[in-house]
Amino acid sequence: MDLLNEPWKLKILETIALSEEPLGSWNLVNAMEEQGKRMSPATVGRILNELEKNGYLEKQSFKGRVITEKGLAIINTVQRDIKLEEHKKNLDELINSKVLQNFLMVLDARKAIERTTASLSAVHITDQELSEMEKILEKQELHHRDSISVAQDDIEFHSLIAKTSRNKALFSLYMIVSMMGQQSELFAKLRTKVGSPYMVSHRTIYEAIREHDSLKAEECMIHHIENLKHDVDTYWHEYADLL
Repeated sequence: MDLLNEPWKLKILETIALSEEPLGSWNLVNAMEEQGKRMSPATVGRILNELEKNGYLEKQSFKGRVITEKGLAIINTVQRDIKLEEHKKNLDELINSKVLQNFLMVLDARKAIERTTASLSAVHITDQELSEMEKILEKQELHHRDSISVAQDDIEFHSLIAKTSRNKALFSLYMIVSMMGQQSELFAKLRTKVGSPYMVSHRTIYEAIREHDSLKAEECMIHHIENLKHDVDTYWHEYADLL
C-alpha cells in the first residue's frame, strides 16, 4: 500500500490515530467531508478493511477501529517522506532553474553543513571507514579517467563524511541537500565546461581526515565548496547563453 500517493487513506489513518475513541465508517465519512472529501460509507469501509488487512488498524468489538503500533509507525514514515518530497521539490526548483546563481544558495548551505561534518569526521572516523573512503575515491578517479559520470561517487564520498561525523542531524541535513544526485550531476557538467580540476580537493579532504586533523579537514572542505561556487559563477558568466 503506497500511502504516500494515496493521501485520503493516510488522512483516515491520521484521523483514527488522533481520536480518543474507536471510529466507524460513518464517523469517518463525516470527518472526511469536513476535510473536503466526499466519500460513501461503502468506500470508507473498503479502505478500513484494507488498512486493517495491512495491520495498521484493528477492530475494537462493534465500536469501530483503532490505530495499531504498525499504523502509527507508517504514519510517521509517510509524513517524513512527504517532508522529504517537499524538500526535493524545493531543491529541484533551484537545481533545475536556468538561473544558476540561485544554486549558490545550495552551496552556501552545503558549506555550513559540511565544514562541520568534515571536522567531526576527522575525530570519529575508523580505520575501516577510512578504507571505504579510499575505495570511493579510487572508483571516482577511475570513472573520471574513463569519462563515466562521477556524480554518485561524489555523493558517496560526501555522505560518508557526513555519516562518520557521528552527528545524525548533520547527516540528515546533508542527505536532504544532496537529494537525488542532481547537484552532483550539474557540478560534473560545470567542471567539464570550465575545465576545473576535479579530484584534487577530494584527495586533500581525505588526507586531512586520515591524519585526524579536524581543523585542516574543515579548511579543506571550505576550500572545496568555495571552488564549486567559483565554478558555478564562471559557468554563469561564460556559458549561460548555452542553457
